[in-house]
Amino acid sequence: MTPIVCTPLRIEQAAVRGPGPRTVHTGLGPRRAAAAAARLPSGPRIVAGVGGGLTPEVRPGDLVVATEVRGPSGVVPVPSAPLLAGALRGLGLTVHLGPVVGSSHVVRERERASLASSGALAVDMESAWLAASGEPFAVVRAIVDTVGEPLLHPSTVSNGLAGLRSLRRAAPALTAWAEAVRPRMVLLASPRSFCAGVERAIEIVERALEKHGAPVYVRRQIVHNTHVVHRLQERGAVFVDEVEEVPEGATLVFAAHGVSPAVRRAAADRGLSVVDATCPLVTKVHNEVRRYTGRGETVFLIGHAEHEEVEGTVGEAPDDVVVVGDVAAARTVTVRDPARTAYTMQTTLALDEAEEIASVLRERFPGLSAPRKDDICYATTNRQQALRAIAREVDLVLVVGSGNSSNSRRLVEVSEREGTPAVLVDGCGDVDLRLLAGAGRIGLTAGASAPPHLVTETVEALRGLGPVSVAENTLTEEEMTFTLPREVL
Repeated sequence: MTPIVCTPLRIEQAAVRGPGPRTVHTGLGPRRAAAAAARLPSGPRIVAGVGGGLTPEVRPGDLVVATEVRGPSGVVPVPSAPLLAGALRGLGLTVHLGPVVGSSHVVRERERASLASSGALAVDMESAWLAASGEPFAVVRAIVDTVGEPLLHPSTVSNGLAGLRSLRRAAPALTAWAEAVRPRMVLLASPRSFCAGVERAIEIVERALEKHGAPVYVRRQIVHNTHVVHRLQERGAVFVDEVEEVPEGATLVFAAHGVSPAVRRAAADRGLSVVDATCPLVTKVHNEVRRYTGRGETVFLIGHAEHEEVEGTVGEAPDDVVVVGDVAAARTVTVRDPARTAYTMQTTLALDEAEEIASVLRERFPGLSAPRKDDICYATTNRQQALRAIAREVDLVLVVGSGNSSNSRRLVEVSEREGTPAVLVDGCGDVDLRLLAGAGRIGLTAGASAPPHLVTETVEALRGLGPVSVAENTLTEEEMTFTLPREVL
């Protein structure tokens, strides 16, 4: 069924009308909205119009996308709200996500405050009566009247024009939402999300906060994920770039990616109480570098020079470690003594790409020493193989992870090498609705630093666009655990 855009006022209809979905003028107020709902065919529906803001941060011209609609008949959830909000933000609009409440009358100031106390962000007189039960449904309200500026106010005309301008600019996002509505199959790659090293690092910060109280300082991001960092900040963790930013005598946690000996010395010089959350698999690579360089070998470190893990590893022996970032570099790199060389790897690389680089180095340096066990961590390898197992069966792959997460970016590359387009999203609000229009089968995975709940939220957001069947493709079960440092026990 083709989605319909419902607009209470004709001027709103004119603002959003375009080459996209059909627009319908439903009339102002609950009675007309209910009558229009009865006449409309069943199917996907999106309500677009002006509305009233309930909280001070919601200003004229802002858009409120309903996460749920509250009305006399109950609450209608709107799971696709983050997807629509993301599309609107992509158009440069100011968007708020939250509940929209239905009212049978124009809300006055005192009642506005009462509704705001319930957590609602906006009020209108139609959405609750136009809600499509059991069908894809969305609501976008352009704010006209706000706290301190009610409808009968000198600014009403200018505020109204601001709201209509925002509605007009929102039209492409409404079209994208309508075109993305369809039934879907979501194929989940497993394993995905947190690995043992990430879980350990997060627990270390949490335990340090419990033991020492806030603030606890963390050098760089504990793991490369914005959601994890934000949650720990709310609990009292303070993230800094360098040791010099930490007050003398304070508690400092080293992030999971590891640090150089120079950083450890700087922390000791400041009298800091250090808790080391370096992943044990990263520590293994540091130990290899020390062993190789200790016997006079130059170490090729296969990895990305700008990554924190590589920075820390190079710091073990800066004069004896050469970073090799790709095959081209492997074919041209030179060392002082070609007969005395070894290699290690950044733990979060794509396995096939890293092995190709290592193969070139082995060919050029026949005496090359190699790690006793693979450096690329089990979790990185498992997630890549699990994604590779499903990539060719889907139209699009969504990889949940932050942009600075190396292992998450490698998952995108793995999918693309399998011939399936993939995008990295920090959360469901980053999913581009336009990519979903032709995607009936979606592969979904998450990097080792991405919280599992983000995957669940993404599936629920997709359900807001139509029926979703979910299948789990499990490649292997992970049972790895790492012990915590004694400082937090």
